[in-house]
Amino acid sequence: MRKELFAGLVLPPLTEASPGADDALLAALGPEFERATRRRLGRSLAIREVDAGSCNGCELEIHALGNAFYDLERFGIRFVASPRHADLLLVTGPVTRHMREALERTWTAVPAPKWVVAAGNCACDGGLFQESPACLGGVDAILKADLRIKGCPPRPVELLRGLLTLLEAAQR
Repeated sequence: MRKELFAGLVLPPLTEASPGADDALLAALGPEFERATRRRLGRSLAIREVDAGSCNGCELEIHALGNAFYDLERFGIRFVASPRHADLLLVTGPVTRHMREALERTWTAVPAPKWVVAAGNCACDGGLFQESPACLGGVDAILKADLRIKGCPPRPVELLRGLLTLLEAAQR
């Protein structure tokens, strides 16, 4: 106990440093993203995320978008619980046989106009799991993905940049 008290007095606090390298990029992406969202949708971008069989690495990066560093909602992006409230379906992981029907039903429930984004290498092409008999492959095996964001897992800034690319392409 004495040792822990002493360590608490001498050692610095256990906190993470802010994301310095991405900070300028994030500051530039934010207003651009908000403008594109308002121009295309007239409001915020609502995302329904589906884990089609991932290892949760991509989910951790997606969750990081909502933390105090990235604060996703300041850009007009929010995650929704129901596909009926979504503009975009964000799919992670390879599509497994057990998740195929759930993915198709979720896609059917999203109102038009709608997009599918494959986030991570596994969602793009099956990744490490593409040879598994339980895996059907990437999202394209079931739905046509409008955007593929590579990475294992993709960093939060890469996810934001990908979504911005999709919105800008949709405006043309």
